[in-house]
Amino acid sequence: MRDRFTDTLYGLGWSAVKRLPEPVAVRLGQRVADTAWKRRGKSVLRLESNLARVVPGASPAELAELSRAGMRSYMRYWMESFRLPAWSAERVRAGVDIRDIHVLEECLAGGRGVVAVLPHLANWDLAGAWIIARTGLPFTTVAERLKPESLYDRFVAYREGLGMEVLPHSGGSAFGVLARRLRAGGLVCLVSDRDLSASGIEVEFFGETARMPAGPAMLAQQTGALLLPFTLWYDDSPVLRGRAHPPVEVPETGTRQERTAAMTQSIADAFAVGIAEHPEDWHMLQRLWVADLETPAPADTLPESADGPRPADGERGPVDGHEPQDENDPGGPLAPRGADRAPETEKP
Repeated sequence: MRDRFTDTLYGLGWSAVKRLPEPVAVRLGQRVADTAWKRRGKSVLRLESNLARVVPGASPAELAELSRAGMRSYMRYWMESFRLPAWSAERVRAGVDIRDIHVLEECLAGGRGVVAVLPHLANWDLAGAWIIARTGLPFTTVAERLKPESLYDRFVAYREGLGMEVLPHSGGSAFGVLARRLRAGGLVCLVSDRDLSASGIEVEFFGETARMPAGPAMLAQQTGALLLPFTLWYDDSPVLRGRAHPPVEVPETGTRQERTAAMTQSIADAFAVGIAEHPEDWHMLQRLWVADLETPAPADTLPESADGPRPADGERGPVDGHEPQDENDPGGPLAPRGADRAPETEKP
């Protein structure tokens, strides 16, 4: 019954929100965000705990205001995502501005594949739709399976409708398909700032140990693709901003494991730069650092996820780094309290 209710709420989000005038949708998102923030629930407190690592000198009052801005940013993501299927290609192209995107475009034009990696900053779905509208080329990503299955199908259909090829993470074949797309000169996009699996690579992140997925670095090594971090943010305009960071090079020496660790640390460093500059747009409402993972969560803590409904339990590999949750993340604002939430992944 709960799964059906969750699926129905998301269906209403996509069917109803996209019909609202944009100013009305913006106000609705802010109202929902402020209501959630005022409740001071576990997800808001977890967000503040995470932000305390990013802004270590912030006072409790400053962290509270930052988390309020963070919840508004998070709801902006959802309002945009519910409305995105109705946007024209012209609206999408006008709605995003990413600096140094020429690095990606020149690489693809030369026939070399690109692994684009992003943290949970601002709206990665919109950025993906913009890349497709700008280049005319699709890209491939990975999504965890969600509960209920009908909700997973909704998110897959949503992303496929934007022009993305979406691979299920389960089944063990995703890595091979991604490698083939890259060897053919294609684009792979992965949200990669969190991995709780046994294969996660430990990195230093804002002065503490966290885990991030090995998949992006492994793909770049095996296929010769360019590994390119991106960070995104919102400003006071309706335009999503972003930038490409310097490519992550494959070290010339070391074992495969050592090279993978070094490259993953470089990804973490690039993410940290973007998150530190725009902490309010980092939608990390779940535990991330190893020190937090080793501390049992209170029994009433909301399910761990920054993205929305979680996928079904299952073994995870090194490709996308989603905890039974997605790159692209579903879940979020419509998940009932206590329901599985996701993302990456991907808000799925």
